[in-house]
Amino acid sequence: MRFVWAVVAFVIAAAMIGAGIAQRTVFQGPSVATESIETDGTTAYTLVDGAVLGSLPGAQALRVTGDGEVFVSYGRTSDMRAWLADVPYTAVTLGQENAVETSVVPASTTAPTTETTAARTPAGSDLWLDEYQQTGSLTTTLQLPADMSVLVASDGTAPAPSEITVSWPIDNSTPWAGPLIAGGAIALLAGIVLYVLGIRHVRRSRRPRRKGLPLPVTEPISIADADAAEKGVISSSPARRSRGAVGRGRRALIAVPALGVSMALFAGCSADAWPQFAASESPSPSPTVIVPEGQFPPAVTENQAERIVSRIATTVAEADSTLDATAAATRLAGPALAERQTNYTLRAALPDRPALPAIPAEPVQIILPQTTGTWPRTVMTVVESGDSAAPTTSIMMMTQEDPWSEYRVSYVGNLEASTNLPELAAPYVGATQVPPDSSFLVMPPDEVAAAYADLINNGQNSASWAAFDTANDLLLPAIEDNKRARTDELNQTGQGTAEISFSASAGPAEPIALATLDTGAIVAVNVYESDTAKPTNADAVIKLDNNPAVKALTGVDQSATGFTTTYTDQIFFYVPSQGSDDKIRLLGYRSSLLEAKVSP
Repeated sequence: MRFVWAVVAFVIAAAMIGAGIAQRTVFQGPSVATESIETDGTTAYTLVDGAVLGSLPGAQALRVTGDGEVFVSYGRTSDMRAWLADVPYTAVTLGQENAVETSVVPASTTAPTTETTAARTPAGSDLWLDEYQQTGSLTTTLQLPADMSVLVASDGTAPAPSEITVSWPIDNSTPWAGPLIAGGAIALLAGIVLYVLGIRHVRRSRRPRRKGLPLPVTEPISIADADAAEKGVISSSPARRSRGAVGRGRRALIAVPALGVSMALFAGCSADAWPQFAASESPSPSPTVIVPEGQFPPAVTENQAERIVSRIATTVAEADSTLDATAAATRLAGPALAERQTNYTLRAALPDRPALPAIPAEPVQIILPQTTGTWPRTVMTVVESGDSAAPTTSIMMMTQEDPWSEYRVSYVGNLEASTNLPELAAPYVGATQVPPDSSFLVMPPDEVAAAYADLINNGQNSASWAAFDTANDLLLPAIEDNKRARTDELNQTGQGTAEISFSASAGPAEPIALATLDTGAIVAVNVYESDTAKPTNADAVIKLDNNPAVKALTGVDQSATGFTTTYTDQIFFYVPSQGSDDKIRLLGYRSSLLEAKVSP
């Protein structure tokens, strides 16, 4: 019976081990699914839709092969289509029955045509979430959602690479191969044990049985013979022990190959050949963020915003070092550009004139992008200076006018260490841009600059005095100190023969306002401060002996009609919503010399 069970164990072992090995070999499926895309190479751009990339689950391994430069970027599908609106491109989409289709999309007749359309390069656009560039071929792994697409190009002029391959990993793990092989090995060992026990049983059953000889009842038993018989029995026992040792040796020799086979099979089983029973960690609860239904996505992501700020800082730093206003204009606009243009003019004429504070590149502390699907689009950032000797915190408003433009900083100011910003939405939620004439704030954004200028001009007599938090305003005292210093300076040399007057007005730049979580808004405005020094005596003149900056800007050193000097203030306010008891609060500012001219 032991042999029968041994055979059964051998059969079970063979079946289990064979099934386990088959799962890892002949029955194991492919590990990768591949889709090859070939285009006709007639357009400079190819857009692979997110539906194609997400047609199978898992990360997407993208390989693009071309003859020269290979450029790949990815971003929101809507942004990429807007960027490609003015040029023809090849669209790779998912058709019926998940079949990949290619078609040429002509340039839109409504898209504006620019002088740089034909020679536009895709590299470095602020729309891309990331980009890659290589010569000959490019391979990268992505994991993009359905609302993102991949742009493939060469240099923007030559045809885009026509060989594109997308691969997805396939789960071909065999979690029961390991248990089958392990169970088969156990059955094999059990069969070997049963087989050895069966042989041992047969050998014992075939051993001769010894019976004692009958002795006469009256025949005495010799003690010596008994001793000899006992010795004879004892002398035969070593032979039996020797045969037993040989049997055990043979059984050991039989068991060794079985153990070796089992160990070899186990060694060939990787982690995916076993069931994964490890319990996953319970996710920790996170704050719930409710995004209004139908709200557009934020204009940029955090990484995208950080990269844009870094590019702006690099470009402006290069422009500052070379006094190149044209280069600065590629990344600055409005009041932020105007103050630097003046600074470059002064530094070219006055070598000891200090440069304006650099645009800090990192670390970016706060990112508040506008939620929009159109242009222009705005992003507010708060960036700390990396200079430990002169640490500053800058607040900036940067705007992208259209899909083909880069983000440019239009407002920049310094935040005081004691400044408390209102509660803002998370970067992945974004904020709506408040219209300039919004009536939902205690003061519309397009009236803030004029109201603050009136505050500068009239102080407590201003009609806007009660609307602003003047107790914590640091700019108003600085303006008053500057007025006193300019007046004292003029009186030292021209008292009785000259006078100086001051005025403030709203600057020409449009305000920018982004909503806060309490339905208020952060509003950036531009205010001009002007002072006019003129003689009160017909024989007197205003000299610029102690004012080389005005002299450099006007090109003269004295005037009988006087001089008008204008400063530009870039000011950031928190404007509360209607019904709030809070006042308009100053957050940050920057004041710079803008222009000087001879009075008419």
